[in-house]
Amino acid sequence: MNKSIFTYLMFMFLTGFLSAQNYSKQAPEGFDKLQNNIPHGKIDSISYPSKTVGVDRKALIYLPPNYSKSKKYPVLYLLHGIGGDEKEWYKNGTPQIILDNLYAQGKIEPMIVVLPNGRAMKDDRASGNIMAQDKVEAFATFEKDLLNDLIPYVEKHFSVKKDRENRALAGLSMGGGQTQNFAFGNTDKFAWLGAFSSAPNTKEPKELLPHPQDAKKFKLIFLSCGDQDGLMPYSKRTSNYLGENRIPHIFYVEPGGHDFKVWKNDLYIFSQLIFKPVDQATFKDFTVFGTPAITNVRNAQFPQIFPDGSVLFKIKAPEAKTVQVDLGKKYDLKKDAEGFWTGKTDPQSGSFHYYSLLIDGVAVADPASETFYGMGRYASGIEIPFDGDSFYQLKDVPHGDIRIKNYFSKVTNSWRRMFVYTPPGYDQKSAEKFPSLYILHGGGEDESGWANQGKTNLILDNLIAEGKAKNMVIIMPDANIGQSGFGNFGERNLQLFERELKESIIPFAESNYRIKNDAANRALAGLSMGGIYTLYVGINNPNMFSNLGVFSSGYILPMLQEVADKQYKFLSENKTKFNSNIENFWISMGGKEDIAYQNCQIMIKKFDELGIKYSYSEYRGGHTWPVWRESVRDFAQVIFK
Repeated sequence: MNKSIFTYLMFMFLTGFLSAQNYSKQAPEGFDKLQNNIPHGKIDSISYPSKTVGVDRKALIYLPPNYSKSKKYPVLYLLHGIGGDEKEWYKNGTPQIILDNLYAQGKIEPMIVVLPNGRAMKDDRASGNIMAQDKVEAFATFEKDLLNDLIPYVEKHFSVKKDRENRALAGLSMGGGQTQNFAFGNTDKFAWLGAFSSAPNTKEPKELLPHPQDAKKFKLIFLSCGDQDGLMPYSKRTSNYLGENRIPHIFYVEPGGHDFKVWKNDLYIFSQLIFKPVDQATFKDFTVFGTPAITNVRNAQFPQIFPDGSVLFKIKAPEAKTVQVDLGKKYDLKKDAEGFWTGKTDPQSGSFHYYSLLIDGVAVADPASETFYGMGRYASGIEIPFDGDSFYQLKDVPHGDIRIKNYFSKVTNSWRRMFVYTPPGYDQKSAEKFPSLYILHGGGEDESGWANQGKTNLILDNLIAEGKAKNMVIIMPDANIGQSGFGNFGERNLQLFERELKESIIPFAESNYRIKNDAANRALAGLSMGGIYTLYVGINNPNMFSNLGVFSSGYILPMLQEVADKQYKFLSENKTKFNSNIENFWISMGGKEDIAYQNCQIMIKKFDELGIKYSYSEYRGGHTWPVWRESVRDFAQVIFK
């Protein structure tokens, strides 16, 4: 045996054994440079008869080093972009060099790579107006050409394995869109999918995968995009859809834009993963960058969220001595030579979190993030996506409106403000009246909380579109009155808010909106402090409401023990009326880590003793907006039915 070949084979064996499942996140320098002292594959042109197009068509084919007809090989079909043809990868991406180098390092399985022309038409050259309708449509036609003409030709004339487990499809830009459209549409033909910087030809997720669980047939779904690529939304929406449906996949975000520097790197990473066992547990660790949080201000790249929920912060503060991020837990950031402070958090639970920057010990809002009124001040907030968060995502459904109204309160002798949600079609249905939900925020927040942090409008839009909730008007008033603030109010505040609700809020809402004014069509709910107000007003006035929702709340003991005793006494004396009038007395908590958990357990035990009917639910998340979003989602589905 030739000495160089022997050395190469031994190197392949040893490095392949030692580095299995241990991949670089980015290609190293020189990965795409020709090395003369290693075995090389062969790249050549082929011509195949296309019944789809009606002519013979050309493609390039790469055969690995030491290709032998006595051995069967898996095949990767690698697609180009809208401005290219079968030579685009060869000219700009040098796949033969990248793969030769990887073979020499023992990092990839021997494979054949086919580089076709994805523009399936008689004149398939990338000339003239490449955006012309017939040329764009030809990229969709290529699906038939690929499946019915090219693949059968390759499998007849080359020594290849013919099952789906040994067939991969990948592509860049327009080819990335083709890859998703073709592979997801033919799960019986491909087991490996690599979509690099997918273009707008990518189908909408529900059209792409109407039965999302079919995607579990893939051994690997690899979606990638440069962090500066304007086409990022097309990759992200597929990744989000896969995540919502719990389909394992890699979403690889890397430095760069829409160019071959990115796509070469993609090929380098993807080729190492295919045609061998892949550990899905490592998928969330592959990406170089996270994706900017949706709560970032326009064009801000940081903070970035990684697939495991960890967050990367990068803040410029060249004169600061210390910078931390307070996200419930404090994280130290490190300073670089340019004055940027960078640091990554532990994985965070999904949904909404308040946070602050601590610059030399002073808590400030992050200028790169949206701010929300919470904790008694404006603070930064960040949305952490998670599998199952689709119920509050913006979707292509009819949408209601959030309206902001000022009104004068004779109770407080001041101008006050409320947010009002009107359901889809409210203005068009001028003769229709709607039931109403009055929903109250917590201590340290205000009337904007349920709209901004709570996403109540999106939750209701989606529920109404799915037929799971009635059309309703939701009134979100300012519950801060007197000495407000969780743990800093007593019966005087409760009495004041009862008056404010009965004398100002409800009359104003019912005179300015088409709202039904009977108890059967009126509900009251609130979180934390707002839950206590709901208990106080709802129990005292069972003839005003048919539904009560108490989220993460209970009488604060011992501070409100006297109030609680009065309410228990009232319930004992009016049990039959209360149970009859209140159709849904709905109580929810954020589990044992919820700060109101013990007070709530004492309260519902007392309700049990009194024979008060209620329902009880728990969600993970403690005393946080994730719990309250889920609470309003489920509460809205049972009221006014």
